[in-house]
Amino acid sequence: MTAKNNKQAILVCSGDLRPSANLNCWPMQQKMEEMLQTAFDKLGWSITRAHDYNAEKGHGFIDYQHEGIKVFRNIDKDAPLIVAESVWQYSHHVLAGLIAHRGPILVVANWDGTYPGLVGAMNLTGSLTKAEVAYSFLWSKDFTDSFFMEKLEEWTEKGTITHDYSHVHPFKADNLADADRHIAKDLAQRILEDRIVMGVFDEGCMGMFNAIVPDALIHKLGIFKERLSQSTLYAKMLTVSDSDAESVLTWMLDKGMKFDWGQDPVTELTREQTIEQCKMYIAALRLADEFGCDTIGIQYQQGLKDLVAASDLVEGLLNNTERPPVYNDKGSELYAGKALPHFNEVDECAGIDGYVTYHLWNKLGLDGDNTLHDLRYGEDYKVNGVDEFVWVFLISGAAPASHFINGYQGADSLRQPAMFFKKGGGTLRGISRPGKIVWSRIYIDNNELFCDIGTGKVMELPAEETERRWNLTDKQWPIMHGVLDGVSRDQMMAKHKANHIQVVYVDGEFDVRRAAEIKAATMQELGIKVNFCGIS
Repeated sequence: MTAKNNKQAILVCSGDLRPSANLNCWPMQQKMEEMLQTAFDKLGWSITRAHDYNAEKGHGFIDYQHEGIKVFRNIDKDAPLIVAESVWQYSHHVLAGLIAHRGPILVVANWDGTYPGLVGAMNLTGSLTKAEVAYSFLWSKDFTDSFFMEKLEEWTEKGTITHDYSHVHPFKADNLADADRHIAKDLAQRILEDRIVMGVFDEGCMGMFNAIVPDALIHKLGIFKERLSQSTLYAKMLTVSDSDAESVLTWMLDKGMKFDWGQDPVTELTREQTIEQCKMYIAALRLADEFGCDTIGIQYQQGLKDLVAASDLVEGLLNNTERPPVYNDKGSELYAGKALPHFNEVDECAGIDGYVTYHLWNKLGLDGDNTLHDLRYGEDYKVNGVDEFVWVFLISGAAPASHFINGYQGADSLRQPAMFFKKGGGTLRGISRPGKIVWSRIYIDNNELFCDIGTGKVMELPAEETERRWNLTDKQWPIMHGVLDGVSRDQMMAKHKANHIQVVYVDGEFDVRRAAEIKAATMQELGIKVNFCGIS
């Protein structure tokens, strides 16, 4: 397929691997493409789709890697190309074609809470950055706003887009106190010298190419992967007794956690599903102990989802220092008094960050419980008479109860949507408490590891506003109302190289900037290049 003139672009759309997601989001994708065409019409451009609607599947997404390769065989490699996203997408469906493409590439995302195109697009842009593919990126609610139209015109004229990166500053440790510099150096040296084992339960989840750290890079940090299999985790679950699983559940109930149990396993969370999750929690800790893992990541989405209940409850428990005790066959408690940092969806960039953050915060006398979230959505909201852009940080697993208002008493477990999780299982859900946070993201650019770090705060919004945002997105998942210091919505979207963001609280009187600086210095000592975002 060749662009007929210099004012025509070719369009592709990468989709989910799960048919139900593609069917659910296809009407929004059609609407998005119509709005895109209208926007291009205003600039005298037209759009041609590179692949047709598939009547048998009921959608027009590229939903397998081999299909994407076939589609790109027929695309002029020099043509202007649009990747339009209104759904979570698997980047490897289109990555092979995009790597070989020579013409200008524009990734476009819808801005919508219900249809997660912006999350999928940020995964794709992070993956393209890692793959060293040049691209431009835009986002919009209705594709008529001045920001979108001005940037779109720039792309049609120049083939590239210039975004505002004025919030980004290379980190310099010059002003760091000697004592803080020593803390950073000591932890980095311990990691580099002692060597850390990262347990990976099947690598590469949900097409997240950007979440896989090549061995040559991660070894430089003193971190080595123990490649484990989800089938090993399943087999270990089969050895866990009902009584041990009941003990884990009783512990949570005694802490005040609530479970939204029903009777129909097809559509409701059942007690049996929760018990199965408790067995996975025990199995994960026993395997981590057996293989000497300091941090682990469970893929779940492709594989275990067809066998057992969701891993989300497990992930949240593992990331909490206070959690149900688990013992080995000799009666010794495993990882006693500690969290076992877990990186959701086997995001190894988050795994590096989560491990470092947990142990650094403990050295600082702070609560190191941390998690990743999706940058799921966000809207302006007036807080105490001041307009703030409040992000919806949301993730199905990994969030510890210590982040929630009232901890375990403020936590509940709701069934994951049946259309995605046929075996059921619940999340560890809650509303994140107000407070100061340090946020970060490790990513790969030009075959080097980088880390963007900033500060922010968590807002407590009215209950009705929280419910509205939950209903717009995924009400089963834990939510954080995040405000980032000195970083606008569009700056964050332009610079952030992932669908995930790492967050940790800075409680008490400890200065949040000081905490961010010590973390930045630690990352630097490990050999990671660091940017401060929103902090001059």
